[in-house]
Amino acid sequence: MPTIKDRFRGFLPVVVDVETGGFNNQTDALLEIAAVIIEMNDEGLLIPGETVNAYVTPFEGSNIDPKALEVTGIDLNHPLRVSQEENAALGKIFTPIRKAIKDSSCTRAILVGHNAHFDLGFVHAAADRAGIKRNPFHPFSCFDTATLSALAFGQTVLARAINAAGIKWESEQAHSALYDTEKTAELFCHIYNHAHHTGMYMPKT
Repeated sequence: MPTIKDRFRGFLPVVVDVETGGFNNQTDALLEIAAVIIEMNDEGLLIPGETVNAYVTPFEGSNIDPKALEVTGIDLNHPLRVSQEENAALGKIFTPIRKAIKDSSCTRAILVGHNAHFDLGFVHAAADRAGIKRNPFHPFSCFDTATLSALAFGQTVLARAINAAGIKWESEQAHSALYDTEKTAELFCHIYNHAHHTGMYMPKT
């Protein structure tokens, strides 16, 4: 039977999206983070697994560009926004990922994202600030659905790639870390599974 461990050389794909106060992971706040753990079924196809998300309290002295909040629609003072310090928020995200790595006999997680290095940079910067030593993600490698979508559909914008894949997209929900992560997970699985079905990927026997 196929295993995700064998397919990705011991790496477990985990889709991540972050919402932030800007573009600089050293100075700008991490505001939201969500992750979807990818699984492989008995037919060797990828499916989205467990989803986890957290609202993050901006670290002390961090920058938050008002234009970033306009784009994301994040209201830092919303009464239903129950945020956590970076250490606790990342602990909430990392705990099920570490369990999934162990359960799948993988060695570590590899981040999947749309323009993935942006998300990876913020995850590592926040983990460093929080003093987290057991960061489950590979330090520099990632799978980028922007690149994969360019190859598969000739599209690099997430919404356009989602539409090209025939996946339902609600624009009013976009720029939520949870929603974007779930849709990116669907997109990643769709591209991989199409390649699997059409023989673009031929596993060694």
